[in-house]
Amino acid sequence: MGKFAEGKAFLQTDDKYQSGSTIVKKGWGQMIPAKKNNPGEKKQLYSNSKPTDSQPQTHCSFCMNKESCRTVRSMTKLMNILIERGKPQEAQAIFNNLIEGGHKPSLVTYTTLLAALTIQKRFNSIHSIMSQVEENGMEPDSIFFNAVINAFSESGNMEEAMDTFWKMKESGLTPTTSTYNTLIKGYGIAGKPEESVKLLDLMSREGNVKPNLRTYNVLVRAWCNEKNITEAWNVMHKMAASGMKPDAVTYHTIATAYARNGEADQAEEVIVEMEHNGVQPNGRTCGIIISGYCKEGKIKEALRFARRMKEYGVHPNLVIFNLLIKGFVEIMDRDGVDEVLALMKEFRVNPDVITYSTIMNAWSTAGFMDKCKEIFDDMVKAGIKPDAHAYSILAKGYVRAQEPEKAEELLMTMIELGFHPNVVIFTTVISGWCSDGSMDRAIEVFDKMCEHGVSPNLKTFETLMWGYSEAKQPWRAEEILQIMKAFGVHPQKSTFLILAEAWRATGLTKEAKRILSKIKNKERTNEMEAEEEIPVESLERLYHKEATSASYPNLLQIPNVVSSDQKGSAAALKKGRMLLRDTDSSLECSWFATTSMYLSHSCKSGARLPIICQKQPLGQVGMYSQLANSCTVVFLN
Repeated sequence: MGKFAEGKAFLQTDDKYQSGSTIVKKGWGQMIPAKKNNPGEKKQLYSNSKPTDSQPQTHCSFCMNKESCRTVRSMTKLMNILIERGKPQEAQAIFNNLIEGGHKPSLVTYTTLLAALTIQKRFNSIHSIMSQVEENGMEPDSIFFNAVINAFSESGNMEEAMDTFWKMKESGLTPTTSTYNTLIKGYGIAGKPEESVKLLDLMSREGNVKPNLRTYNVLVRAWCNEKNITEAWNVMHKMAASGMKPDAVTYHTIATAYARNGEADQAEEVIVEMEHNGVQPNGRTCGIIISGYCKEGKIKEALRFARRMKEYGVHPNLVIFNLLIKGFVEIMDRDGVDEVLALMKEFRVNPDVITYSTIMNAWSTAGFMDKCKEIFDDMVKAGIKPDAHAYSILAKGYVRAQEPEKAEELLMTMIELGFHPNVVIFTTVISGWCSDGSMDRAIEVFDKMCEHGVSPNLKTFETLMWGYSEAKQPWRAEEILQIMKAFGVHPQKSTFLILAEAWRATGLTKEAKRILSKIKNKERTNEMEAEEEIPVESLERLYHKEATSASYPNLLQIPNVVSSDQKGSAAALKKGRMLLRDTDSSLECSWFATTSMYLSHSCKSGARLPIICQKQPLGQVGMYSQLANSCTVVFLN
């Protein structure tokens, strides 16, 4: 025990065991912080496996006589398979079913459950599992200890991870290299790589465990995450001194750190070190460097390095080419785009929908929709199927160019060709008509949206509200709140701010204050323990601040988040129709009374922020004029 005590003293810090900070139960692993000892944890863990009063708990006779029955063993294997397939929630459900069936989980089962919960980051269940293992009289093995250490490490709770580590040694079990690697990783997650170094030194003092390549790679990553690349190199020197050679992962970690730090040139120098140590650069290496140059805005340097990739026996892939094209498009360098396209042809890499969409977006943003449509047509001729993003670029461009009729025509073409426009494209077209002041046309598109089973979301309704605000019809903007309720879409603070501005713009400040008071009431309901109530006057100041920052008359904000389209329930439909019927008398001049038939497609979805569509600033068009006048698309043809 002398050597064990020496090792513990080597790592233990002065404040590690504070008085009253832990409860030490008799048993192997109950070092539980008093403040975290939650009696509801076990109840939460087995929430789906409690028997009801009318259904008494049954017990498996085999489990009562043996450690585990065949069902437990087979279900534990299934849990492992589900975890490997990325379905930890289903693995947890299997465990709950075992409990419901009266089976007694084995130690392996508990270990597997702990792994599933760790993946889900349900770290508050760690103590519950530890307690169950002890209550069932099981002796934890090294695999279970390692699973507990990993769970604590992943949560960043290194104090308890180390407590478990010492308990493991006290139990007569020998920590493996994997155990140390887990702890080193944990200190990296906790932002304490210096503690990871102490563990590495402890490994060297232990005679029965040695660091491996993963040990050093984890430590290198820990220092790189703290942006201390010098110490990361020192770890590599220690690695070399121990007779171990760095691999591609080691170098990639350091190259990535340089690239994130805005030092892509230093990342490129890493390749020299790789070749010196006989490590072959690959596509991942080159991608890190090119991405770094692009982030720094050094697109020509990125292209230069892409040409050099031949020297390393690596061919640029489509991801790298798309990254380069995007970089040159952003700086409006048409020669650079042409060079990348020529290089793609040289390497026999065919463009994909992302390549075309990137160039389309350049024309669209510049306001040159003829060119944008030309690229779109070339894509179709090349046999590449446009995706929703490509169509949305066209629609967004037509809206920017104040051509909502073309945006709607595109929408209809999509439907005729069998495509399913999403809520973003529909809302984009609606925003075009709102910006044009044609609210009747906007409502027609809304109707078509519902006809085709696409859910209007918060952005859709806020766009319509903004349109009525611009049309100086705040009462109709407020009517939308009722329709939102029928569709199950909840108004947000931004919704009420748009509505308040609609009333204020018509000079009806009293109505605007009424709307602002709804924000206050909503916040009071949602935040019962808030600091103190915000007066209406403060809300008005907040509103004016947000309205100014939104710059409604000058900005173009097109939705860019795709929400899932779902069809609503029959109950939601009935509720929506009833609401419309009840309000027909007050809405007889509005569009809602004529569109209730389409509520059969009502459903729930949501997003934030209004969509505001205005004319593209002339200055921005001028910025792109050089690109528009001379950019060639020979390769795409």
